[in-house]
Amino acid sequence: MRRDRHERGLRGPLAAPNPLTRRPASPRRPPGRAAFFDDAVAESVRRVRASCPRAIAGVQVGVVDVPEITDAWQEGEAPLAAAVEPVGDEPARVVLYRRPLEYRAISRPDLRLLVHRALVEQLSALTTIPLHEIDPQLDQP
Repeated sequence: MRRDRHERGLRGPLAAPNPLTRRPASPRRPPGRAAFFDDAVAESVRRVRASCPRAIAGVQVGVVDVPEITDAWQEGEAPLAAAVEPVGDEPARVVLYRRPLEYRAISRPDLRLLVHRALVEQLSALTTIPLHEIDPQLDQP
């Protein structure tokens, strides 16, 4: 193992090569920010589907990196999510904005809670189902 100079990560092999394959060991890396966010959204959707399936029936959930700039924003505040009513043949949608949510979260577990809370609030606004009916354990991890 080589030392980590200037805190830029290890430079070189972490362990001796495998004696059978002669390949160096490659450590697993944690998922990147976008992959972690997508996992948090998928987990939140599963959690809502398990507790109140009618709240998410016929609703598409999507992720966008940043929202479009509009005049309706208050100065300095970007929306965290948006609920879009169904129009014609298009189903209802909930859009979660990744970068504003990441910016407001302190840690990854906090981001999971924030994503779930934003999804539940938007589903409640879209379907008029109360928050605690959609997820009775809303403020619990």
